[in-house]
Amino acid sequence: MSLSISAYSQEVIPLYPTDSIPNSKPSSVTERVENTGNGRALTYGVTVPSLTVYLPPAGKSNGTAVIICPGGGYWVLAAEHEGSEVAKVFNEWGVTAFVLKYRLPSDQTMVDKTIGPLQDAQRAIQLVREKAKLWQLDPRQIGIMGFSAGGHLAGSATVHFDDPKIANPLKISLRPDFSILVYPVVSFSDELAHKGSRENLLGKEPTPAQIKYHSLELQVTKKTPPVFLVHAKDDNAVKVQNSLVFAEALDKNKVKHDAYYYEKGGHGFGMNNPTSDVKWMKYVREWLFNMDLILQKRK
Repeated sequence: MSLSISAYSQEVIPLYPTDSIPNSKPSSVTERVENTGNGRALTYGVTVPSLTVYLPPAGKSNGTAVIICPGGGYWVLAAEHEGSEVAKVFNEWGVTAFVLKYRLPSDQTMVDKTIGPLQDAQRAIQLVREKAKLWQLDPRQIGIMGFSAGGHLAGSATVHFDDPKIANPLKISLRPDFSILVYPVVSFSDELAHKGSRENLLGKEPTPAQIKYHSLELQVTKKTPPVFLVHAKDDNAVKVQNSLVFAEALDKNKVKHDAYYYEKGGHGFGMNNPTSDVKWMKYVREWLFNMDLILQKRK
């Protein structure tokens, strides 16, 4: 496949060779896409993970990249309003974007469903760094972003980069350089967990060790990369306390972070909160520039 450099150009790249997807087993599960009543497409039954590449317009790339993990409760992928639409905004900023179609945890399709999505997120970081020269990227400016359960996945990659779930013979760093988490599932504690996400990933009776490992606020260290958080205070699906406890852990470990909290907006609003005129992405852009995470255009 050849890479086009036209605006919003797209290439779909498999994460692994189709005959060697780690932790997978044969099944009758097939991928399908369904349109919801509000016109948003949802993807079900993902067993073959991939990255869709969104390149900035010719001459506009600044060398920074972001891998986007759509949400969907570890059950579906909301790959448009939490994926492709977001990627195109990053392209306008000169940032190369990759929408991750990660495997959805299933005992039918995986030997160990609890690590399948994280394997794919780690492989996405590894793959983008491996091919950084191809896309004219700075391998030190590769971030990850996630929405809802995709925020849990991106957050897992953010805190567990030193616990590889994939083969890494070249010892490529799996640590994202920054992380953007939007109404993220953070804690798997009984008090804060989004029960559907937890059950889909860990099953009905997770062990205390599993709950601790996947409660991201308990896994932050001084090596955790910078984080930007977005949440609505009235979110009844994923409580805003998920972001608050994560921010508290980041602060305790002196990890640079920032956040934008809406008073209202609920859950799943993507880039556009219908209750507010504030566009949170503009704060993300300011943060990236202020943190020197978006490089100035090369001369």
